[in-house]
Amino acid sequence: MAKLYFYYASMNAGKSTTLLQADFNYRERGMKTMLWTAAIDDRSAGMGTDHAIESRIGLHASAHRFGPQTDLLERVRAAHAVEPVSCVLVDEAQFLTREQAWQCADIADKADIPVLCYGLRTDFRGDLFPGAAILLGISDTLVELKAVCHCGRKASMNLRVDDTGRAVSEGAQTEIGGNDRYVALCRRHFSEALGR
Repeated sequence: MAKLYFYYASMNAGKSTTLLQADFNYRERGMKTMLWTAAIDDRSAGMGTDHAIESRIGLHASAHRFGPQTDLLERVRAAHAVEPVSCVLVDEAQFLTREQAWQCADIADKADIPVLCYGLRTDFRGDLFPGAAILLGISDTLVELKAVCHCGRKASMNLRVDDTGRAVSEGAQTEIGGNDRYVALCRRHFSEALGR
């Protein structure tokens, strides 16, 4: 029986790298995979590439993009009818809607295709992302990937910073950015940076 997996971590923990390695493992065995990532993250669009999923260490792959209206179950079933899909891998899973997170469970339960989701657990305020909240509740397997704070402790929080490197505590939950906008910190240093 297929399972729904949620691999979660703060920024810089290697989520995309781990996803791309899992994808490679399936494809190396001659199995078809289906990769997905959030359409909201369009940083690669202006770079002349179709690297929808790109890791900080340089690995990359093309992927389907999901928006709030995308029916993942329908799209995976349609692809599976043409050629069997052995695994569905979802990057930036924190951006899944509640319905899409449940569709990932349906892909595992009804289509019998494993679904591996990778994403952030919390935003820059320490609040759960909606997609992550559902995945934490319904996934068969939860795996925390480890990032490291500057102090050497496990980094579990994502601090948003402005152009000068100062902590940001207000704003929209979603603001796309990399190391220029976010710093992975342990809870202690995250709280200190926000003056808690």
